Order: sequence, then C-alpha cells, then structure tokens
Amino acid sequence: MLSSIKRFLIGRPLKSTELGEQKLNKTKALAILSSDALSSVAYGPEQILIVLITVSAAAFWYSLPIALGVLFLLAALILSYRQIIFAYPHGGGAYVVSKQNLGENPGLVAGGSLLVDYILTVAVSVSAGTDAITSAFPALHEHNVLIASVLIVFITLLNLRGITESASILAYPVYLFVLALFILIGVGLYHIFTGHVPADLHSPVGTPVAGISLFLLLRAFASGSSALTGVEAISNAIPNFKSPAPKNAAATLMAMGLLLALLFSGIVFLAYYYGITPTEKETVVSQIASETFGRNFMYYFIQVTTAMILVLAANTGYSAFPLLAYSLAKDKYIARMFTMRGDRLGYSNGIIFLGITSILLIVAFRGQTEQLIPLYAVGVFIPFTLSQTGMLVKWIREKPNGWQVKLTINAIGALISFLVMMTFFITKFAQVWPVLIFLPLLVFLFHRIKRHYDAVGDQLRITTCEPALPIEGNVIIVPVAGITHVVENSLNYAKSLNADQIIAVYVAFEREQERTFEEKWKKWQPDIRLVTLHSYYRSIIHPLTKFIDTVQHKAEDSNYRVTVLIPQFIPKKSWHNILHNQSSLLIRAFLLYRRNVIVTTVPYHLKQ
Repeated sequence: MLSSIKRFLIGRPLKSTELGEQKLNKTKALAILSSDALSSVAYGPEQILIVLITVSAAAFWYSLPIALGVLFLLAALILSYRQIIFAYPHGGGAYVVSKQNLGENPGLVAGGSLLVDYILTVAVSVSAGTDAITSAFPALHEHNVLIASVLIVFITLLNLRGITESASILAYPVYLFVLALFILIGVGLYHIFTGHVPADLHSPVGTPVAGISLFLLLRAFASGSSALTGVEAISNAIPNFKSPAPKNAAATLMAMGLLLALLFSGIVFLAYYYGITPTEKETVVSQIASETFGRNFMYYFIQVTTAMILVLAANTGYSAFPLLAYSLAKDKYIARMFTMRGDRLGYSNGIIFLGITSILLIVAFRGQTEQLIPLYAVGVFIPFTLSQTGMLVKWIREKPNGWQVKLTINAIGALISFLVMMTFFITKFAQVWPVLIFLPLLVFLFHRIKRHYDAVGDQLRITTCEPALPIEGNVIIVPVAGITHVVENSLNYAKSLNADQIIAVYVAFEREQERTFEEKWKKWQPDIRLVTLHSYYRSIIHPLTKFIDTVQHKAEDSNYRVTVLIPQFIPKKSWHNILHNQSSLLIRAFLLYRRNVIVTTVPYHLKQ
C-alpha cells in the first residue's frame, strides 16, 4: 500500500539512464532558479522606502540613487557569478570557490551560510505568500501556519517528482508574474508620460532633506539589496542544466539579471513618482497597481501573481539546496545520505530535509517570519563576499588572459558585498547577531562529521586496520518467551548452524512461573540447555543483556563469538504490529552496540 501511495504522489521510478532527460532548458531554468530573485521585486523597493520614511516622505527621491547603487551591485554580482560558472562548471558556487581559493574554513562558512539561507528562503517565501492569501481571505488568517505547512508539503512533493516536472508546472506562475509587472510598469510609465499622474505627488530630485545621513542611506541601500537574494542559485545548480551546461547557465544568469534590473528599477521609479508611502496594511506593489488600474481585473491579476511568486520563490531553495548539500556531503562535511539520488533521480534526501526544517521553522515562529528577513539577507551576503574574494585570489594566482578585467569585476563586487554585509551587522545587529553564533557552531559540526568519516575510513581500510582475529567457535543464545512455533523455528535454525553450544534464555517475573517453564522445557527440548533468569523489576532487557555480557566475556578469552538469535513473528498485515509488544525490537536495539555480539532476527510469518 505504501509503495502505491508513493507511486501516486511521486511517480514511477526512473532508470539511471534517464538522468539526461531530467535536465533543464534555459526557459524552465530561468523560471525555477530565478523565482527567489524575481520575487524580491515585491518587497525590495518597499524595504528602501521603509527606511527613508523614518526621516520624511521628502526623502523618497533618494530611492532613485539607492536603486542605481543596487543595480550596480547586481551587475557586479551577475558578471562575477558568470565568471564562476565558467571557472567552476560542476557547480558548488560560493562553497567551492571559497574552499579552493581561501581555504577550508571560509568554504565551510560560505556553504553553511547558504544551507541555512535556503531553509530561510523557503520559510520566509511561503510565509509571505501565505500572508498574501490570508489578506485576501481574512477568515483564514488564524490558519496561517497550517496553510504554509501544506504549501511546503505540496512544493516538496512536486520537487520529489523530478526537477523537469516541477519546472514545467511552476514556470507558468513565474512568467505570469513577470508579464503582470511589465504590464504594470508599462501602463504606469504611459500614464506618467501622458500627464495622467500629477507631478506634485513626489518631491523633486535634489530636494534638501533635514535629518538625512550617510548611515541612514547605507541602511536603506542594505535593505534594498535584499532584492539580490537568490542571485547565486544558478551557479550552485549548473549540473541541472542541459548540455552545454555552463553556457546555458551563464545565459540564464544574464537573462535573470536583466529581468530583475528592469522590474526592480521600474517599481522603484513608479513608487517614487506616485509618491507611494509604505504601510502595514497594503504593500507598495498593491498601491502602485491600485493607482494605475484601480480595483479591477488587472489589479487582482497582479496581486494573485505576486502571491504566487512569493510562494514559489521557495522553489529556488529546492533547486539549489540539494546540490549544495551534495557538494558538502561528497566532501564528507555532512551526512552521506545527501549524495543519494531518489526514485526520480533527484537528491530526494536533501529535498525532504529542506521541507521538514522549513516547516519546523514556520511552526517555531508561528508563521511570523518577517523578523528572519535581515538574517536571511545577511546570510546571502556572507557567501557573496567570500566567493568574490575567492575569485580575486584565483585571478591573482593564475593570471589567465584578461585577468585584470576579471579581477576588477570581482574586486568591485567583493567591496560592495562586504559593505552591505557590514551595514547589516551595524544597523540590524539585534536581528542578525544569531549568525555569529550558529555559523561557528555549524563549521565546528562540519569538522566533527569530517573527522568521523575519516576515522571510519581508516578503521575499515584493509591496509591500515588491525587484522581480524580468527573465530574458533560460536555460542548461540536464543531469548525465549514461551513454547511456541516462533521459538521452535528459531531453535531449528540455531541447530542448523552447527554451533558449539546453544543456550535458550527465559526471563521470569515469578518463581512459580520459572519452575513451571523449566518443567515444560525439559519435556519439549531436553537436548537444549535452558537458563532461566529471575527479574525483580519486571524488566526483560536488563537481566538478559547482563547474562549475554557474561557469556561474551568468557567467549572472548577463547576467540569464540556470541550470536543472539531473536525469535520474531511477523503478522500478515503491517497494522497488526501495533497490537503486539515489540520486545524483539527492544532487545535488538540494546544489543546492537555490544562489541563482538552478533544479533540476528529469525522471522516467523503468520498466515492470518
């Protein structure tokens, strides 16, 4: 039944030879890998205005030069990540660049930052989309957490079905959002140039504003730079592209940068010209759409597509997180399970882990994840800075043709990324200080995991580990709970192994019960030694394991092995298991970590 449900939800398993069919073309890749960056148009311009309004509405004209600064940073990042794509065509992005050029710890800081950031991407994006939905239907507001969790489960299942299938479905809302905003910007500019929008709604450029400061402008610039989250996702996901992957990834990155620049600058300009003031009750995009179209079909079309893109921005995390986790797992810094492909040839463990942790985050914050946005943004600019600096080191070290131009591009990107990162730390320290705690802890955990894998490898390698001692004999212990076919089946199996000694062990809670069982056993299995153990505290595990330890210590002296055969009956239907004590599972769990004790389950299948 479980396999049928899995097949229904995820689809039929794909052969390994079908991996090439699961690659993305540029059209689908642009939608699925750009949704995070493009969705930030819905809140990036608003973040700038929220900072400027603390001075006065007259300061809104500063949003134009700030937007130019954001676009300049965007250009530097796009050109830099384009260079990263060709320099590191197998993916990995900031993690690989930082690790190879700056060292192990900077690489782990970049990788850890991005792993956490992709989890935040999913939680923040889905929460924002849920808020948009419940704003339209206020009666649903108290169910925000449930709705957000259901949306994450839906996106997780969609990604488990394979990247091409999810891209085919999710591409439509992304392109509808882009179309809606281009229509909004186009009609808005038409109204402005034809004089339908009064020029006195905004303060002229250059208007002196009392109280403005460089610190506040840097803070507004840093807030607006939150629109650049997700730019790095394409460089992490190069293996998902059709061949030639680097060329297609670079073209997709440039297209994303162009779209983001046009949409971001268009919304900033319209917000300035219309004199839009950010409020808690209505977003800046909603106000612009309302001023441009009124509350008609186009207004609701823009609102619906905006809500959809905010939810689907999470899909960038689902595309990039599993590949980044694969890179870290391949280098033994996180669990090896992240290197395994699932039935649909995606890294399903990474997808499932991302979905579960995102839901936990939403539940922990009760769907109110707005306070995570600064943490989310600074988590991106740390790897931005490290990757750009890593490329600087690479060009200086290798000096390829045209390296001076490449060095200049990365130097500008590194400097601006560092300034934005520091501005976040200075202006929003109360919200981003957890980064200074969890990143070092994460790097420490990476090192511990790597040390474990290295130690395991050394112990398993035949050339380095101690030679195994010869086994001269075998003592079999069979825990028995009664005189049944289950026990009989296990004893017959034990006899077939030609062991040196077979010991049946019975744990009794009452003395009378103990004597009765011994009498029955002599008649039933007189040739097999029975040991009865009395349990004063009604525990089977403690006296049994104590006896096994005693036998094992004696057997060790003569190079004997102790094998524990655990009888277990298997019900015909799986749900019947909940009706029975799972003593065999408990015994196996307790014995699993005993040295030189071999634990084997002997199943007896019931017929009805």
